[in-house]
Amino acid sequence: MLFRTCIVMTAVMLATMCGAERASAQSAFTLSSSSFKDGERLAAKYGASNKANPNCAGENISPALSWSNPPAGTKSYALVMFDVDGRPPVGFVHWVAYGIPPSLSALAEGGGSKANDKYVAGQNSPKQSAYFGPCPPPGTVHHYVFTLFATDLEPTGLKEGMTREEVVKALEGHAKGATSLFATYAKP
Repeated sequence: MLFRTCIVMTAVMLATMCGAERASAQSAFTLSSSSFKDGERLAAKYGASNKANPNCAGENISPALSWSNPPAGTKSYALVMFDVDGRPPVGFVHWVAYGIPPSLSALAEGGGSKANDKYVAGQNSPKQSAYFGPCPPPGTVHHYVFTLFATDLEPTGLKEGMTREEVVKALEGHAKGATSLFATYAKP
């Protein structure tokens, strides 16, 4: 139930932020991954790595992401990975990256595992500036939403270290479009 509610809320938020523009002759703005298919389970290597927590038995490698057909006027991208089932009722943010230049159309596997010069690092729920892989409790399947926003902001338009909430607020009136992928993960 919480998952469905979050999906509906995310769709409403994206529609509001991006406007109700109709598709033109241009193809749809899309996000994809060579690491997983939309709706599939993430491989164990994408899970968090923490020897002190047996639930975090992954390698903390960020999955590869690529996108195509950005809306006209896109000057940068922002990316958020959100666990709708984590820390009820507010969820858990795994990755915040923004200021991604329009010249990029992909982040390679592992490209978010540590802060780098391809994007401005935001702050996830554990207050880290890089990708933090899934680490749900045993016996549960969590649902992860990767959302990529196309913006009219310059890549240097937002300060470093912003949270998901701060980025979403800053994108109000600046999001030209958004696209998402869903994945699941459970302790291997």
